[in-house]
Amino acid sequence: MKTIRLNIDKALGVITRKQVEAFEPKVKKGLEMLHNGSGKGSDFLGWLHLPSSVSEAVLKDIEATATKLRKCKVVVVIGIGGSYLGTKAVVEAINNSFDWLRKKRENPVIVYAGHNIGEDYLSELCEMLTDVKFGIINISKSGTTTEPALAFRVLKKLLEKNTGKKEAKDCIVAITDQARGALRTLADKEGYKTFVIPDDVGGRFSVLTPVGLLPIAVAGISIRELVKGAADMAKATDEQTPFDKNIASVYAATRNALYAKGKKVEILANFHPKMHYIGEWWKQLYGESEGKDGKGIFPASVDFTTDLHSMGQWIQEGERIIFETVISVEKPDRRVTIPTDKADLDGLNYLAGKRVDEVNKMAELGTQLAHVDGGVPNIKITLPELNAYYIGQLFYFFEKACGISGYVLGVNPFDQPGVEAYKKNMFALLNKPGYEKESKAIKAKL
Repeated sequence: MKTIRLNIDKALGVITRKQVEAFEPKVKKGLEMLHNGSGKGSDFLGWLHLPSSVSEAVLKDIEATATKLRKCKVVVVIGIGGSYLGTKAVVEAINNSFDWLRKKRENPVIVYAGHNIGEDYLSELCEMLTDVKFGIINISKSGTTTEPALAFRVLKKLLEKNTGKKEAKDCIVAITDQARGALRTLADKEGYKTFVIPDDVGGRFSVLTPVGLLPIAVAGISIRELVKGAADMAKATDEQTPFDKNIASVYAATRNALYAKGKKVEILANFHPKMHYIGEWWKQLYGESEGKDGKGIFPASVDFTTDLHSMGQWIQEGERIIFETVISVEKPDRRVTIPTDKADLDGLNYLAGKRVDEVNKMAELGTQLAHVDGGVPNIKITLPELNAYYIGQLFYFFEKACGISGYVLGVNPFDQPGVEAYKKNMFALLNKPGYEKESKAIKAKL
């Protein structure tokens, strides 16, 4: 089986290969800290060996539950951050882009809630789900995070109105803490089917737990191939792999070498529109992991060639504080050949007979050359195909490199204390019980 490939040749110029290799001792130390659990946040390293530790019993349980949920026309995945981004990234990348238009469907439409506090969004979703057979996968460690808790309260009431309370419980699955929290208490009381979020796996690393595996399975995607891809990448990036052969280590070293040279922004670019949410997942992974203590590369993402007609100008000629990591898909799943047109009014007959992907690949190469010439170093990651196996590889590769890179940077890659700041202000403004002092202070400030 092939593997994803990393090429840093077009990142060299602003930095040298020797400068990348100079990070080898720090990267090796970071890798060792991951594997021996000696670094900050070591109580959240459950993702490290997760691909090889997912049991057959768990996979069968997830697949059986997914089969039951597939009887619904729509399944709502409730969660925020890592509780939905990994799922959406995989589903959008693999499933037909226009699957929701099919009149005859094998799998439910997957929609998302609890990832915002948009009243119009929630109202419109409820309107579409009225008198529709739908299911809910509610993902929350505590059950009290505002966005998903609010969405679940509203959608649970609608589901019970649609089907009756007794039938509704069979359409709800809770993915939560093993023993404590509001959602665990409710699930036990109501008799919901449950899966556990491991204590030692943080949200942004949770796609290979039931958090991601259940909704991905409901969408009809092979979770076994996803897990296998991740397991194979885990072996390829373990502490026994030499630095120059370990693509997670080389990626971590290269981006830190670029950061040391003043490249403060990393743009993840793709030339495949189905990969948009992989960029969104990646932004959370690196943003929450590295952005602390006044440090960290700012993660951004673009979809090419679409964004070449907007952000392309800034990337080509703006401030030189950026580098690009380009994800390229070697082999498309479909085939479209450009036809000949007798009038040739659009001037495209010179492309007649070529595949659309050939044009896209030349746009990709031309963009890479232009950006490098414009002072933007380029790292390239190549996926042989866009399928569950290679996405499993890609996700684990990014997770491993993220852990290493965080330790090289000198931060704890597995906490996110800054996320709490807005919540404290919001609770104070809403007069949440227990926040009386904060409420008085913030109102005086306003």
